[in-house]
Amino acid sequence: MKKLLSLLLVLSLVIVSCDFDKDFEQMNIDPTKAAQIDVNNKLASVFLRTSGERYENWRASFIYSSQIVQHMSSTATYWTGNFYTRNEGYATSLFDRAYPQQVKEIEDIIFQLENDGVTGDQMGIARIWRAFIYHRITDLYGDIPYSEAGKGFIDGVLKPKYDAQQDIYMDMLKEIEEGVAQLGSSSSLGASDLIFQGDMGKWKRFGNSLMLRLAMRLSKADPATAQAWASKAISAGVMTSNADIAYIQHTLGPEGINKNGHGEVFMADGNPRLSKTFVDFLKDDPRLPILGARRSDGSTNPADLIGMPNGLTSGALAAKYGTTSADYAEPNRGVITGEDAPMVFQTYAEVEFMIAEAIIKGWASGDAKAHYEAGVRGAMQMLSMLYPNAAVITDAEVDTYLAAKPYNPANALEMIGEQYWAATFFNEYEAFANWRRTGFPVLQPFGGEAIYDGNVTNGTIPRRLIYPNSENSTNAENFAAALSRQGPNEFTTRVWWDK
Repeated sequence: MKKLLSLLLVLSLVIVSCDFDKDFEQMNIDPTKAAQIDVNNKLASVFLRTSGERYENWRASFIYSSQIVQHMSSTATYWTGNFYTRNEGYATSLFDRAYPQQVKEIEDIIFQLENDGVTGDQMGIARIWRAFIYHRITDLYGDIPYSEAGKGFIDGVLKPKYDAQQDIYMDMLKEIEEGVAQLGSSSSLGASDLIFQGDMGKWKRFGNSLMLRLAMRLSKADPATAQAWASKAISAGVMTSNADIAYIQHTLGPEGINKNGHGEVFMADGNPRLSKTFVDFLKDDPRLPILGARRSDGSTNPADLIGMPNGLTSGALAAKYGTTSADYAEPNRGVITGEDAPMVFQTYAEVEFMIAEAIIKGWASGDAKAHYEAGVRGAMQMLSMLYPNAAVITDAEVDTYLAAKPYNPANALEMIGEQYWAATFFNEYEAFANWRRTGFPVLQPFGGEAIYDGNVTNGTIPRRLIYPNSENSTNAENFAAALSRQGPNEFTTRVWWDK
């Protein structure tokens, strides 16, 4: 029933989402119908829009982010993130899709709730989700339209200013805190809550966990603020088990938006492989045969799973290693790549790793080792929960792994960063952001291979994606102000919290 309802909601929203001339709209109001679509239906739509279509998941999530952080690799040169080359249409894809869809919808929802005087769970969830939407955009691009974004119809702002990322972060943290405070003990969303199915306890823990993510993101740029908000988030109550993971369970259709955007990529593109960097890290890890399978024959025997080096074309790969792309491991089809697979937004494992880091930094009390190990256990055991065809990783297997690779206080931050990176496979926006913040794992440009001649970063790993050049003509004054404040529109320009 939940699946069917989500499909119907999206279909109804597609029909009514077009912009009309104001007079035409007024002439065509049916006095027997509601003047507004129900907010619950709109929330279901914006959850799915945030999960995303094949378009941006292919380009911004996989072609750029997953290649940059060396979760995946490809010999196809149109996988430009693997070669640090510039394809504006790919690198701008989240920006291009998010503003007319996710941003417009969430701003419309909040405007409608404000007009209706709603201050309870719907508003709280909308404010938390609004922060989630914007934090992914700003993490990927830096200064972005925020305070005036998505309000062309609401306020007539057609050329929104670019807010400084620091200001955006301060407001997002405030919005999350106030949004969580508006959540009660029960929900009015019903089946429209595609994330937590009306469980307000989980929404509160997710809101606080998102607050912790944003707080930790500030650890380089503003440690004092990071500490204050991290402490507040942990005290308020964050995720406590894999049952709290924030994700959408997708379906096979009939509309594309109901499908997992990553899964749609794998249906269309057979080029991505697991990176050598990632597979080498996963050796002797029970996750490897769940996440990977050899392209040529589907073998999941760990001895058969070899990661593809980054930054090499098919010719260069054959010349150096005498191999073809079929010799390497790809994401395990039939287990993790389905169009009906879940899209994960934040996990319990990530939260445990952040708490461990906060304890090490003196921002929280507790046993860093215990939280680190809980994170590893959660990251391994969430796979069979999220993917029904995945093998169950037992407590004994986790114990064996932890005994072989014990927690070491001397390099604990590196261990935490590496495990966070492993746990965020397929959550590539977050993997890219957290790698930039922590510097872990320690990645070599192109995975240590020779520098690709056509790169546009002087051989360094990209630090952000780029704005659409169309902004220079459609929003020139505000665009120029953003570049003046942040730096040139290049992959090497660091966002505020990465400086």
